[in-house]
Amino acid sequence: MCIGIDLAWSEANPSAAAALKWDGRCGRVFLWAESLGQNAEIVNFVERASGSGPALVAIDAPLVVPNETGTRPCDRELSQVYRRAHAQAYPANRQRLGSVIRGEALVSELALRGFVHSPKVEERKLGRQVVEVFPHPAMVELFDLPHILQYKARPGRSLPFRWKELRRYQELLDSLRTGEPAMDASPILSQFDPYGRKGKALKALEDLLDAVFCAYIGLHLWYWGKKGYRCFGDAQNGYILVPVRPR
Repeated sequence: MCIGIDLAWSEANPSAAAALKWDGRCGRVFLWAESLGQNAEIVNFVERASGSGPALVAIDAPLVVPNETGTRPCDRELSQVYRRAHAQAYPANRQRLGSVIRGEALVSELALRGFVHSPKVEERKLGRQVVEVFPHPAMVELFDLPHILQYKARPGRSLPFRWKELRRYQELLDSLRTGEPAMDASPILSQFDPYGRKGKALKALEDLLDAVFCAYIGLHLWYWGKKGYRCFGDAQNGYILVPVRPR
């Protein structure tokens, strides 16, 4: 079981989540949510998806933020590697995120339910674990892209351009049907069309696709273990796991 969460940095904004069930060859999407609110809703989603069984939860958000100002060493190191691909990390610090870091609070809630927070993922070991991931460098690595897909709202990006990039994102996620490990996200990919979406509806689809990709990143980490990812940083000062193709 792998669960991906695109976690908004504030509970005032919606988050998205998606869950994959592993059948021995393929991770199949069977549960998702587009607009989760407070951490309690996210914990409830994780419990519905995993029950008391093994699961790897991959979260796109800072989960360890010891620095009051500036940026975490892992964000700086990752940005040096992926800046040319426009996949640099957002600076995370306690002054910017507030006195209660949402990711840290969610990790604490999941710990009460048996989830261990560790950047070390062992190959196909069954357990309950939570890790921090980041879709942008992951898509550069797993889809062999020269730069990230530009589907986020930014100055100068028109809606038709973003719709086209989101459709490409869907196609790349669909191509993972033949990956190792494989993922079948057709229940989501066949249901949601980016064209014509605006505002909150468009943002909700972006978040949902990121959550699906986070779930796949978690599956990739679990399937390959240490030969299938690179760890920037460490558990004490903050880290980000980036999947890589095993050699």
